[in-house]
Amino acid sequence: QVQLVESGGGLVQPGGSLRLSCAASTRIFSIYTMGWYRQAPGKQRELVATIRSGGSTNYADSVKGRFTISRDNAKNTVYLQMNSLKPEDTAVYYCNCGTDPPSWGQGTQVTVSS
Repeated sequence: QVQLVESGGGLVQPGGSLRLSCAASTRIFSIYTMGWYRQAPGKQRELVATIRSGGSTNYADSVKGRFTISRDNAKNTVYLQMNSLKPEDTAVYYCNCGTDPPSWGQGTQVTVSS
């Protein structure tokens, strides 16, 4: 499995922005589909966005137009730029790597509140 370390979470006001980063400990990072998931209190973990090795992306309907996933294969890092944040975006955000079985980071808390 791959070790994943997330960073960039925190407290932000509604309408604000945050950028999450996830660094992966693998020399073959570029071949993996990477993703961001989130889990709010009392809810199931849900997909936020994925990015394939070729760069194609997929987003949950709830974040389309506000969030952008990207990757830097030279740095073995995937990012999630989150704009126009809403209170309902509050959750623990997890990085995912498409190994078999999947690898998960420890999670980073994002709180959107005034």
